[in-house]
Amino acid sequence: MSHTPRIRLRLAAALAIVTPLLAGLSACESGSKPLAGGEPYDAVGQLSFGAAGEQDGAEVDPDAPLKITTRGSGSRITDVVATDSGGRPLAGELAADGRGWRSTAPLAAGTSYTVRVSTENDSGSPGRGVHSFTTRDSGGERLDVTFGPEAGTYGVGQPVTAKLSRKISDPHERSLVEGALSVESEPGVEGSWYWVDDEELHYRPRDYWPANATITVTSHLSGLPIRDGLRGGEGKPLTLQTGDRIEAIADIGSHQMTVLRNGEELRTLPITTGKEGFATRSGKKVILSRESYVRMTGTSIGIPAGSADSYDLPVYWATRLTLSGEYVHGAPWSVGSQGSANVSHGCTGLSTENARWFYELVKPGDVVEHINGFGEEMAPFGNGYGDWNLSWDEWLTGSAVHGGQDAGTGDTAGDARDARLRPLV
Repeated sequence: MSHTPRIRLRLAAALAIVTPLLAGLSACESGSKPLAGGEPYDAVGQLSFGAAGEQDGAEVDPDAPLKITTRGSGSRITDVVATDSGGRPLAGELAADGRGWRSTAPLAAGTSYTVRVSTENDSGSPGRGVHSFTTRDSGGERLDVTFGPEAGTYGVGQPVTAKLSRKISDPHERSLVEGALSVESEPGVEGSWYWVDDEELHYRPRDYWPANATITVTSHLSGLPIRDGLRGGEGKPLTLQTGDRIEAIADIGSHQMTVLRNGEELRTLPITTGKEGFATRSGKKVILSRESYVRMTGTSIGIPAGSADSYDLPVYWATRLTLSGEYVHGAPWSVGSQGSANVSHGCTGLSTENARWFYELVKPGDVVEHINGFGEEMAPFGNGYGDWNLSWDEWLTGSAVHGGQDAGTGDTAGDARDARLRPLV
């Protein structure tokens, strides 16, 4: 009897040590693994994939819908995620009783698909199944796309272009095509495509691209059904960079051009622009190219040789703004009028020194805006890149996805197509 208290103390001490260990084990189990249900069971054997075949990698007809059903009555489908090799999801709908799922969008041809199916059995345990298949190339015509401009570094005003190999005019078909053309930038910005006509789209952000950005353009058209006999074809991806934000504001009324880099003024230069009858277009123009030497003649724009306005001149440090022949260039013959009068045939004239400084500063994609003028407005399309002369709301009306209109079916290029590559002075 004299040893009983010591035994009781030892038992109490042992229980004091064991109890927290049990408590810790219980807490760990409840946080990392459910007490019931366990890991998802393999549901592949309980599913039928219909025309998509029972074996992984089966080749199937792209014109047949994907149908998934359960075998027997022991389980139901809770979710299906089907994506192709390009990451495009395949839309579908689940039956009310969970016994089946069917695709509601056509499959792409010549494409691999991965299907992930979630199920649940009668006891509530979850199941998972993964199945893959490949669609056959259905033949027929292909819609290829070519992105532009060429890879490189551009100014912040440079639009992205997409040239299609076939005409697309139907609004629904346009929506399919536009939705398969992806443009991403780092830093990210809001942007949209605009249908210039049945074969060409332009993409621009709401505002200019950020300075020193990377822009990636990708086509997901491959195999996509557009219409009977026409599926999406090839489209080589494109990566562009932007440099500093260079803008030139040419005030036709005050005969001065202010040049800015990343919002800070670099120089204000005296200029001359188009005289009466040859007025320089007003609005925003994206620089198309730089040409250290151009021979400019009046006959190229319809001025008769020998007339009072006729000219034939060697021009240096020429920065092209339009296809119809507007440049910013050296004009030593008009230095006396630069800063005080407009005497050119449509170009923006500078001294040779100022023209060379401007030429060496800018690059294609930089923006020159003419303000306070008396000429016609720069066309949005057809005479270079006048895309920025449309407001953001106007731009969205040209999108089949965002605007919902049959945009671009008219001739948006105007008369500029007949005046391409005609240099003015």
